[in-house]
Amino acid sequence: MNSQTEKIRLQGAAGVIEVQRDQPADAARGIAVIAHPHPLFGGTMDNKVVQTLARAFVSCGWTAVRFNFRGVGASEGVHDEGRGECEDMLNAVAQLAPEGPLAIAGFSFGAFVASCAAEKLWAARDVRQLVLVGTAASRFSVATLPAEAHDRTLVVHGEADDTVPLAAVMDWARPQSLPVTVIPGGGHFFHGQLPLLKSLVVRHLRAGAA
Repeated sequence: MNSQTEKIRLQGAAGVIEVQRDQPADAARGIAVIAHPHPLFGGTMDNKVVQTLARAFVSCGWTAVRFNFRGVGASEGVHDEGRGECEDMLNAVAQLAPEGPLAIAGFSFGAFVASCAAEKLWAARDVRQLVLVGTAASRFSVATLPAEAHDRTLVVHGEADDTVPLAAVMDWARPQSLPVTVIPGGGHFFHGQLPLLKSLVVRHLRAGAA
């Protein structure tokens, strides 16, 4: 993301996991682990939306951890339709954020994986923030979030998303009474609207820290 980005190699269930970590200027308030879009459609940790999420977390005092799912970049293994990818995210959390305040975030397929990881971690960890962007609710079984997580959760979706229709996200959110923030005219990749996306995430994180 910048010249100070730290490159790390972890050992996961499928082999090496490629990671990049960015630190805030001052002592971190916690560690955010961020998941990227679908590996079979070009998704990597360098995706612009994923980098925007990382920048938002760093600007709010969080350490931001991005990683490549198995089979992407230098990460070993092969795509596992979400099961192994959730395992990859849990491995990244266990090794780089083993204790203390934790945030979980993801974009598209990564938001689906993040929801699964959050579901598994919620009872055992201090999950302070959840940020789910362009959640792939039309393609995968996105986890239901605990009711007590709702105040800590930001769900953002583009009104004109033609990859994951807004209606699919609303169908997932409605039974939970989980609010969804809609960016008017926004597409799946938020072209031209990444500054707005960042400002929405920053506003959410600052409200949670207040």
